[in-house]
Amino acid sequence: MDNFQNPYMSLNGITPEEMGFLQQATTTLDENQHRQFFMIYSGKRKSPQDILIFALVGMFLVPGLQRFIIGEIGMGIVYLLTIGLCFVGSVMDLINYKSLAMEFNKKMAYESFQIVKMNG
Repeated sequence: MDNFQNPYMSLNGITPEEMGFLQQATTTLDENQHRQFFMIYSGKRKSPQDILIFALVGMFLVPGLQRFIIGEIGMGIVYLLTIGLCFVGSVMDLINYKSLAMEFNKKMAYESFQIVKMNG
């Protein structure tokens, strides 16, 4: 992987935990599959900073916005109808924004890996 040594370093806000997870998850991919994985994953991934911004907007304008963004539609509706679970849920999301991003990104990595493997 000469020219494409560590593409994950270019991802905005990547944590060492996420990088380690991605490197471990893609060890079985060849160079071409690795490139495909990176292209798919980088398009789906959300940075922790993005989740933090959405959680702040969710706190003050649209309760549950951060949950809608990460694909948790049901929780987003609950937050919307209960004003962020009386603000407690919104505050918890502000505190735990990094884990929300990591959980979402793990799902996206799994989906991206499956797409690459199906394409052969």
